[in-house]
Amino acid sequence: MWNLSSGKVFIVAEIGQNHQGSVDVAQEMIKTAKDCGADCVKFQRSNLAEKFTAAALARPYAGPNSWGTTYGEHKAFLEFSLDQYRQLQRYAAGLGILFTASAMDMPSFYELETLLCVPFIKIGSGDADNLPLLRYAAGRSIPIVVSTGMQNWEHICSMYNIFRERENVAMLHCVSAYPTSAEDSMLQLIPLYRNHFPELTIGYSGHELGVQLSVASVALGAKIVERHFTLDKSWKGTDHRASLDPTEFARMVRYIRAIEGEVDANESIVELLRGILDEGDFEETELQLALKKVTVKDRKLLESEKPCHSKLGKSLVYTKNLPAGSILAEGDIGVKVSEPQGLSPRLYDTILGKKLKQAASIDNPALENHFV
Repeated sequence: MWNLSSGKVFIVAEIGQNHQGSVDVAQEMIKTAKDCGADCVKFQRSNLAEKFTAAALARPYAGPNSWGTTYGEHKAFLEFSLDQYRQLQRYAAGLGILFTASAMDMPSFYELETLLCVPFIKIGSGDADNLPLLRYAAGRSIPIVVSTGMQNWEHICSMYNIFRERENVAMLHCVSAYPTSAEDSMLQLIPLYRNHFPELTIGYSGHELGVQLSVASVALGAKIVERHFTLDKSWKGTDHRASLDPTEFARMVRYIRAIEGEVDANESIVELLRGILDEGDFEETELQLALKKVTVKDRKLLESEKPCHSKLGKSLVYTKNLPAGSILAEGDIGVKVSEPQGLSPRLYDTILGKKLKQAASIDNPALENHFV
């Protein structure tokens, strides 16, 4: 899986929802990503009522990047149907490029695995602390790629323990800031991941501007590189600015293919990239910042990640109306993007068995003061 037998880095063009809600644009993006040298194109699959609470979907969402008056209307505009996914999947197969998507909720995971039969499923940073989804994925046989944005080291170790006994799992170093500064990129976490999590394939999902840090990730041992992809950075949408356009993506692929399997442990990464990158892509000061020494304590929720966490971080929510005095069981608690936010999904196990001191309403976030 992921080109490991060939020694080539597996390069993913993350189309996500940069397709503007258009199948025709999505097909053009697939064709262009293939022409740029990507191994795989990836979309984002959501069942909106399973990913978001009703209040989160109803919140006003006005602005230059909005496709609707509420966040729910905005997201619905950008969501493809299963039939449209099948159409895009057939189109990608005809071009000879792999097609997959991130599962943004449990039903989407089922659809991708069982109905679309994708080659692997991505679990994004927004679900990296979604314990029920992680455990469900660990119990399946389909290959999994999971990102680690917005997570601290302790939880990343918990993620590793969930997947360590399972084959075909990759973990991507990721910082959920759009765009990510060089200083926050912390590329030296990649060798730390490789040393601490030897059973997993380690890669990099980048949100920085430009290509040199993604190329540097390969020099540090990344076997998978994922970058957001766009046809036009001026298009409506919050992801386009931190995406690579076709010219940039093609250059990144060319650089990666030039260094994969050829990295000398004794060679300076700065000097390696100085010799590989075109002058316009090499910026030594930025590269040095991204390569600064880090420890496991540096992997925590960063200030630059807090806007993403506030917008898309998930919470524990009630799946049904419950009277006061109820003892919480697994079927009573779900994980969704909630407005307002509630307890972290990392606390899922700790609230099971707790007694409600007040009635709880379906889709509302679980809070610490709800329990006896």
